[in-house]
Amino acid sequence: MSAAEFAAAQWTRATGAGVDPHEYRRVTGGLSTVADWGPAFVRTGQAYLQRAEDAGSAVSAGEHLLMAARWFHLATLAPYAEAGRAAAAADRALGSALAVLEPGVRRVSGEGFTGLLRGPSDAPGTVVVVPGLDSAKEEFLDLVSALLARGLAVFAMDGPGQGALAATSSLQPDYEQVVGRVIDALGVTRIGLVGLSLGGYFAARTAALEPRVAAAATVSGPFRLDWEELPPPVRDIMSLRTGGDDAARAFARHVDLAALAPRITAPLLVVDGGEDVIPGVTNGEPLARLAPRGTHLSVPHGDHLLGNARPDWLPRLTDHIQQALQEESPRGGATEAE
Repeated sequence: MSAAEFAAAQWTRATGAGVDPHEYRRVTGGLSTVADWGPAFVRTGQAYLQRAEDAGSAVSAGEHLLMAARWFHLATLAPYAEAGRAAAAADRALGSALAVLEPGVRRVSGEGFTGLLRGPSDAPGTVVVVPGLDSAKEEFLDLVSALLARGLAVFAMDGPGQGALAATSSLQPDYEQVVGRVIDALGVTRIGLVGLSLGGYFAARTAALEPRVAAAATVSGPFRLDWEELPPPVRDIMSLRTGGDDAARAFARHVDLAALAPRITAPLLVVDGGEDVIPGVTNGEPLARLAPRGTHLSVPHGDHLLGNARPDWLPRLTDHIQQALQEESPRGGATEAE
């Protein structure tokens, strides 16, 4: 794949993550090969770190740091020998940004996870945001902002094989154990759960097996994977994140929600893009159909992660989580859930 083709394929994902589209075109327009991707994106992130140092106010510095975090994370989307350092830089930049912009933010880490807890201490519920195969907490800042705007607390996390932990751990299918430890560490009794891409599988699986999940949503999450049909780039990433081809095959065999979907008792919103067609991936419609309180939202023009269609699903998803958590909140304030 040429650099131009790779950049085009990542366009809505990158702009959906919040980078400036004009700057994205400038950065990617200068790439000769895909191998240039990581270094170019790291340099762009470093330029934002310098802007933060030179900023005339704490707010401007924090905003530059947030943008640096996005660019450092996106540097890891292409094969890159320094991907672990880029992910660590993204994690540091995000933490530094929020320490400036939201002094109450709290780092919470434990076995197999790390992340940042944001929002009011008296929120009607806490939402855990779960990334996917090659995503990380730095990619979904707009989703987190939308949840925070609805009065919720949000824990955006990296789990095994993800983000800041990608260089030191591997993906694991039994993600409900990780989320269980997250809930314990947060000291809450119930959560909302949002999973994106492969994180949608993790979220659905967890909603089936962890009784403290009170509301859930998935975005472009797989219902089932067929290893033999998956495109080579997806298999390569999965092999990298799980520790080899054999581990990746075994992991893919676990990704099947047919038996678990009927056990999801929490309100569940499943979001799919009509243009999100990946060989070997069964999208979320069967999950919504089999879950007792499942609702399927298909956006015909949406691609993977629906970065090209955010108004068509982001408000509905965040309203769904807010309403479901408020409906069952011990503090009252019930509203009708979707």
